[in-house]
Amino acid sequence: MPARLRFAIICFLSLALTSITAGQDSIAPVHNWTIGSKKLPEKGKYELTFQTSAVDGWYVYAPNQVLLDVKTSELSFADSSISQQGDFILDESLVKEEPSSIFENTRIKIFRGDVKWRAVISIEGTVPAKIQGTLLYTYGKEDEFYPATVYTFTASLEGGVVAASRIHIPSIDVNHPLVDCGDNISASSGYFTIFLLGLLGGLIALLTPCVFPMIPLTVSFFTGKQGERSKGVRNAFLYGFFIFLIYVLITLPFHIAGKTNPAIFNNISTNVWLNILFFIIFVVFAFSFFGGFEITLPAALANTAGSKSGIGKIGGIFFMALTLAIVSFSCTGPILGTLLAGVVNRGAWPLTVGAAGFGLALGLPFALFALFPRWLQSIPRSGGWMTDVKVVLGFVELGLALKFLANADNVMQWNILKREVLIASWTLIGLAIVLYLFGAIRISHSTKPKHFSLVRIIFIAFFSIVTIYLVPGLTNTKWAKLSLISGFPPPLCYSLYENPVNCDRPLLDYEQALQLAREKNKPVLVDFTGWACVNCRRMEENVWTDANVDKLMKEEFILVSLYVDERTKLPSGSRTLYTTRDGAEESIITVGDKWTAFQLENFGATSQPQYAIISTDEKALVKTKFYTPDATEFAGWLQCGLDAFRNNKRVANK
Repeated sequence: MPARLRFAIICFLSLALTSITAGQDSIAPVHNWTIGSKKLPEKGKYELTFQTSAVDGWYVYAPNQVLLDVKTSELSFADSSISQQGDFILDESLVKEEPSSIFENTRIKIFRGDVKWRAVISIEGTVPAKIQGTLLYTYGKEDEFYPATVYTFTASLEGGVVAASRIHIPSIDVNHPLVDCGDNISASSGYFTIFLLGLLGGLIALLTPCVFPMIPLTVSFFTGKQGERSKGVRNAFLYGFFIFLIYVLITLPFHIAGKTNPAIFNNISTNVWLNILFFIIFVVFAFSFFGGFEITLPAALANTAGSKSGIGKIGGIFFMALTLAIVSFSCTGPILGTLLAGVVNRGAWPLTVGAAGFGLALGLPFALFALFPRWLQSIPRSGGWMTDVKVVLGFVELGLALKFLANADNVMQWNILKREVLIASWTLIGLAIVLYLFGAIRISHSTKPKHFSLVRIIFIAFFSIVTIYLVPGLTNTKWAKLSLISGFPPPLCYSLYENPVNCDRPLLDYEQALQLAREKNKPVLVDFTGWACVNCRRMEENVWTDANVDKLMKEEFILVSLYVDERTKLPSGSRTLYTTRDGAEESIITVGDKWTAFQLENFGATSQPQYAIISTDEKALVKTKFYTPDATEFAGWLQCGLDAFRNNKRVANK
């Protein structure tokens, strides 16, 4: 298991154990560590010294012990070329050995005053001037135990080499380019589309067995009570509004996290292990929809929310809405999870917009049916058709699960789910849906249809068309682009075919592109992209292929594509600990780390795609451009940047 993932799990354990002692009066101390380093005679070896103090009755557990299957101390480094050699070295004069009531009187080693230990590390290849690491340590007091306390540190190394990689380029000022083309520098142009997708997801969730039967029951509860009808309508509207509000509030933590670390959303969407985790989760969701089991949130949570539904008037209605959100999770969770996972790389607001659309679709029917109660008579009754909806959604979830696995495969270049393999898998899933709707295969409690309703025929036709549409994607022809689903399959160049006909490979290094631009006297078109970036693929396959755009890009610019999720490690001499303009320290270990920092430092964004046009003297010619599905608009932006480059050259030559 990767060290970072292991630390995350241990930290979760720490949080859980800490919550047990939250009601106590004592306040956990903050340890201020002092980190020193000493070069050893052996090549590439250094000794790190860790010092702090245990105060106010608290003690720090000595390293080299295992308690509750957790190491009391552990070192981790972002760069895998750095490793700890042997155990920690203790200053035994500072260590006390005592029995512990927490661990059944097992004798433990602790520091009650000054804390000091050392660790020998080995560095393969070039030694950097600075390294960044994480120290996991454990402390406690009487019956309190705080494992997995993480301290991130920086250490300078004697004789280390300062990396020559350029990150921040002062001459690039995207806020004050040479020409203002009136560009849209916001990445929010797709909010309406995200909202509509959320709305569609909510409408689909309405048709599931967890939600649909609740509509007439809940509306009748509000409007059937004795009293004024207007009061019942008002309460139903409040109920629908609270459903909407609850789903919006789900995204609130992402806004807090985004302010803490702007790159967190990109890290979430491109992290290999998280994508594999999403793959597993969506497979579980799929089998849940197939009827294998039911996913529910803890019953205590639903019981707590339900017990509070009677308090007050407005408060009671809120907890009724919360209860619905909890008990319907087995159906709504996979659909909402699909939506949020698809837009998480774009930041907190797209998540909120998508959740708002989802919540609106779920909450609005309760208000509308309360306002127009006669409509209830026209809605179909609950029945076997809802089982068919769940099974079809299960197949869709299975296809989406493969997409997340493909993301991880693209980033790591495992060559497992290349473009044609994923499309073939989707084709088989589409065929399975069609056969299921025909009654040729059965899943869970489904029954063979006795007659084919118009709705069933429409769905059979829809999935048949989708399946047939996917077939050319298996070929090595110009028809394999599949423009309607561009962005979802892997890149056209990530192919089973040795020479894919639709593949144009750009430069992948900024310095190389800049040198070529100076030789050919052309501006540099910087494309910040990612292997797992859906909108990047849409631009490449739908916009870049436009005749005007293609001509401009190939004839007038030097294109360089910088993959922010590229996990190939930099040469050891290029790895560094970079201090950002905000004073934060970031480890630059992989190619993706470098381009992520390069984008954030010079172009003020962490979302992809982002496009910039840079002159040969490294000045921003125009404002940057984000996802632009309109080829004419994108071509106009390119032409504006080209005109700015030519005018700049003309002025410089006078």
